[in-house]
Amino acid sequence: MSPKPSTPTLDRVHAPADLKRLSDSDLKRVADELRAETISAVSVTGGHLGAGLGVVELTVALHAVFDTPKDKLIWDVGHQCYPHKILTGRRDRIRTLRQKDGLSGFTKRAESPYDPFGAAHSSTSISAALGFAVARDLGGACEGGLGDAIAVIGDGSMSAGMAFEAMNNAGHLNKRLFVILNDNEMSIAPPVGALSSYLSRLYAGEPFQEFKAAAKGAVSLLPEPFREGAKRAKDMLKGMAVGGTLFEALGFSYVGPIDGHDLDQLLPVLRTVKARATGPMLIHVLTKKGKGYAPAERARDRGHATAKFDVLTGEQVKAPSNAPSYTSVFAKALLREAADDSRICAVTAAMPDGTGLNLFAERYPSRCFDVGIAEQHGVTFSAALAAGGMKPFCAMYSTFLQRGYDQVVHDVAIQRLPVRFAIDRAGLVGADGATHAGAFDTAFLANLPGMVVMAAADEAELVHMVATAAAYDTGPIAFRFPRGEGSGVEMPERGQPLEIGKGRMI
Repeated sequence: MSPKPSTPTLDRVHAPADLKRLSDSDLKRVADELRAETISAVSVTGGHLGAGLGVVELTVALHAVFDTPKDKLIWDVGHQCYPHKILTGRRDRIRTLRQKDGLSGFTKRAESPYDPFGAAHSSTSISAALGFAVARDLGGACEGGLGDAIAVIGDGSMSAGMAFEAMNNAGHLNKRLFVILNDNEMSIAPPVGALSSYLSRLYAGEPFQEFKAAAKGAVSLLPEPFREGAKRAKDMLKGMAVGGTLFEALGFSYVGPIDGHDLDQLLPVLRTVKARATGPMLIHVLTKKGKGYAPAERARDRGHATAKFDVLTGEQVKAPSNAPSYTSVFAKALLREAADDSRICAVTAAMPDGTGLNLFAERYPSRCFDVGIAEQHGVTFSAALAAGGMKPFCAMYSTFLQRGYDQVVHDVAIQRLPVRFAIDRAGLVGADGATHAGAFDTAFLANLPGMVVMAAADEAELVHMVATAAAYDTGPIAFRFPRGEGSGVEMPERGQPLEIGKGRMI
C-alpha cells in the first residue's frame, strides 16, 4: 500500500470555514495537497477518480468563497465529489468510500449537511439549485439555513434536456443562482452533439487564448476591470453564435471562459459574481479530467472509474477471472447477429464503453448511435428506427433506462414497436450503491402491453437472448443481465432463438 501523502496545509482544514482564514497562496497549497489525498484515498478504495481530480481547484475556490452549508453547493452526478467530502468534515472516513457502512461514492443528504441534494445521475443540479433559490425567497428553512444556490454541471450533462428545461425556467423566474459549467470536453465518453461542438468552438482558436492571457494579466486589477473582461468574453462568443449566446438567450448572465485550474482566476471571479449577481449567472470553467495524475490523464476515459491501484504506477489491482463479462458477451453476440443482418443497429446514451457498443461502433460505425446523456430521446429515436424497418438494440443500464420510462410506455409499448432493450447492470451493483442498483426494471417493464422480458441465468443464455431479440419482430422485447463476470459455463458458437414464454428452473 502506498504511504499517505504529506498534507500540512490541508491538515488545518476541518470544515470549509477554515478555508476563509487562509491566504490565496495557502489555498493553492490546499489544492495541491487535496489532489494528492484524493489520489491516495481512491488507490485504496477504487472509485471515480478522474472527475474529482478535474475539480480540485474549483472545489477549494467554491468552499472558500461561498458559505456552505448555508449556501447550497450541488454537484451534478456526484462523481466528482470526493475532494468536496474531504473538505467538509469527512476526511477521516474518506478511505471507507464505497465500502459497507462507509461513505457513499456520490452526494447523499443523510450523510452530511454539506450534501444538500443527493445525486448519482446527471443533469438534475440546475433544477435542484432553482428549487433551493425559490425556497429561500419564499421563506423556507432547512438545516444550515438557505443562502445562495450553486450548481456545478459538466458539459456532458448539459446535453440532457432536463438541464435546458431548468435553465429556461430559471431565466424566466430571474432568481439569483449560480451555474458553474464545468467544461472538460468529455462526460464518460467523449461528448457528442451540437452543444459539445458549440462549447469546443469557444476555445478552439486564438480568440480564447488571447482572452485567457488577458484575463490572467488583469487579475490584480479585479474587481473593477472584471466587467471589461466579461464584456470581451461575451463579444467573442457573440461572434460565434448568431444572435447572442445560447446561455444569454435563456436569461443567464454569462462569465467566462476561465481556467478552472488557476486559482488566480477562479477566486477573483467567484468573489466578484457573489458580490454583484442579482439574477441567474453562468460561469464557464475549463478543466481537465484526471488533472495532475499522469495515469488518469493518459486514460481513454480520463480515469472515470478505477479499481484499487498503485499510486506510483497507476496499475489497477483486479481479481483474475477466466469467465467473460456479461457486457462483453452481449457485445460479441450482437456483432455476430449484425454480421448477418444489415438492419440491426445499436443505440446508447453516452455509455458506448460501458455497454460494450464501442466494439459495434468500430465494426459498423454507420449503424451505431451515441445520443449523449439523453435516454428519453434515445428510446423514442429507437422507436422510430423500428417503425422505419430497422432492428434497433437500445443498450442502457437498468437504472438509466428509468429516465426514459415514459417513452418506453408511450412511444414503444403502446405502439407495439419491436425495440430491443439490452439492459446492463440489472440487479445489485455493489459499491455504486442504491442510486445505481437496477432493481426496478422487471417490475416496470413486465406490466406493459406486449412487452417480452427475459433475464439471463448465465452468459451462455445471454447469447441466445440476443439471437431471440434479433429474430423477434412482434413487439418490444427486453433482456437483462448483471454487472461483472459470468459463471464460466461453456459458450455456444452462435445463439439460437428461445421459445417465448418458456423459462427454465435452476
